[in-house]
Amino acid sequence: MASMGGTDGREKLGYLGLGLMGIPMTRRLLNAGHEVTVWNRSPGKAAGLVEAGAKPAATPREVAATAGIVFMCLLDASAVEHVVFGLDGLASADGAGKLVVDFSSIHPDAARAIAARLKQANGMGWIDAPVSGGTGGAEEGTLAVMAGGDAADIARVRPYVLAMARRLTHMGPTGAGQTTKLCNQIISGCSMAVLAEATRLASNAGIDASKLPEALAGGFADSIPLQLFVPRMAQGIHSPPLGHIASILKDLDTVVEVAHDTSTPVPMTALAAQLFRMAKATRGADADALEIYKLSEKRKDS
Repeated sequence: MASMGGTDGREKLGYLGLGLMGIPMTRRLLNAGHEVTVWNRSPGKAAGLVEAGAKPAATPREVAATAGIVFMCLLDASAVEHVVFGLDGLASADGAGKLVVDFSSIHPDAARAIAARLKQANGMGWIDAPVSGGTGGAEEGTLAVMAGGDAADIARVRPYVLAMARRLTHMGPTGAGQTTKLCNQIISGCSMAVLAEATRLASNAGIDASKLPEALAGGFADSIPLQLFVPRMAQGIHSPPLGHIASILKDLDTVVEVAHDTSTPVPMTALAAQLFRMAKATRGADADALEIYKLSEKRKDS
């Protein structure tokens, strides 16, 4: 373990995937005084973090060689698979005594399969730890992290995760974190669709929709999504995006898959998925997920 820790007893860290979430999360680790080695498929995204003190790496393998705990936030299971098992991936490093904490949102079955393959390949441990709270939560350190894995492993990473998040909850064995995130996405995705309806009704009926959060605050309809999403929908604020349409659609489609496998009826989620599929077709995969509101826009000549 000596090679994986610093002189102050803190472990050396790595972060793979510097997107909307990875950059602010890594910045919080650096601001907390941790030593962090970073890698991204397109190296340019690492420049600001390197200026802030991060150490750049050319490959995921190089990150694993220097860090005892490797954090990761990638687009989907295919990207995770590539970073772990592709050329110069994590599996090609000496993984004994090291841990991967995957913040990506992927299918629970994929998390279990990747974890087992990596353990067999080089002994590296795995925690699936998807997050909720969006880019704002990543910047402010208020994320909620739901984790699956070994209790001792989660205890080991907890102080580092809590430099990036407000809460880390151990939900069970590998895959449990991903299943919990799917429950989160049912609520988040359906909330976006429902709040878009409420905002549109208010607007079409001549009410100032941006006042809905104030009017409903403290009542049964109040929620963090109400307070955060409705003003952005009503005022057309979509940059920077809170999340991409493609990301929420991926998660809702996974919910429907797992629901099929577990004989769970999810009619609301299935409808929300179709609405986001329409939004993807009309607004684009990389558009802000809250642009689902624009699906109900009246034509100018109507």
